[in-house]
Amino acid sequence: MSSTLKSLRALADQTRLRIVALLERDELSVNELQEITRMGQSRISTHLGLLQESGLLQSRREGKRTFYKLNQHADGMTRDSIQLAVRGAKEMPEYSADQLNLKRILARRSEQAQVYFNQVAGRFDRSYGPGRSWQAFGHLLLRILPPLVVADLGSGEGLLSELLARRAKKVIAVDNSEKMVAFGANRAKKNALKNLEFRLGDLETPPIDPQSVDLVILSQALHHADDPARAIASAYKLLLPGGQIMILDLLKHTFEQARELYGDRWLGFAESDLHRWLETAGFKKIEISVVAREEQPPHFQTILAGAVK
Repeated sequence: MSSTLKSLRALADQTRLRIVALLERDELSVNELQEITRMGQSRISTHLGLLQESGLLQSRREGKRTFYKLNQHADGMTRDSIQLAVRGAKEMPEYSADQLNLKRILARRSEQAQVYFNQVAGRFDRSYGPGRSWQAFGHLLLRILPPLVVADLGSGEGLLSELLARRAKKVIAVDNSEKMVAFGANRAKKNALKNLEFRLGDLETPPIDPQSVDLVILSQALHHADDPARAIASAYKLLLPGGQIMILDLLKHTFEQARELYGDRWLGFAESDLHRWLETAGFKKIEISVVAREEQPPHFQTILAGAVK
């Protein structure tokens, strides 16, 4: 079979068009392509193999990882096929999300501290160590935090707010449940936390003055919002210049029972959605990564998104 026919056959698949478009910007590993496209490793590897066999891609090994990129030595006809594939990929509905995820992956490469943290976190619970726990580490990190004014939106009964208040300058906890707000306020009074204030309100229109807080936290709250994009835009308005937003939430999943069991409006979020909403709101230095994976079904995954005003 001629090289032209091999190229055309290899590109006669939408997934392979997506891969070619992603590799147009930079080389990527199998794991990175998995994270961007949310496809299984075997499926990605099969498509990469076909693309490489047709002469469209080349690869290199780095330790245990294999990186793929577009063939730099391809002939003119093959280069034309690649450009046509990229044009076709841009017309696909997945293209926008793929490019946002690609941007996030490439930005993360330069953050060596984040890479190191992920490696440490992965080793944390492999072996027992007396006195070593995430609870203890959490208290240690709280001691390091500077005195900030914090808005905890969707705070619930205020467990996180209460912890933060022990070091923060002030914490404003907002929830739309009168019972939760009353419970949290009583606990704050009982524990003499005068810098912790509970307010009744929702995520889209929190009762906090514009440009009055250093940090906004949305911890497992955004999937309860009517309009997550609006909630993020509202959070932006609350922050002082240079302030930060931190979002902990579920990665997009298919566990429909969560709507009935937990009152969830949204079944988690794709990284690309969070990135787009943060960027649209005006945030910069956006970082998003999966920070926890549950071992038991339905295998919920937790994502952490951070950004600066």
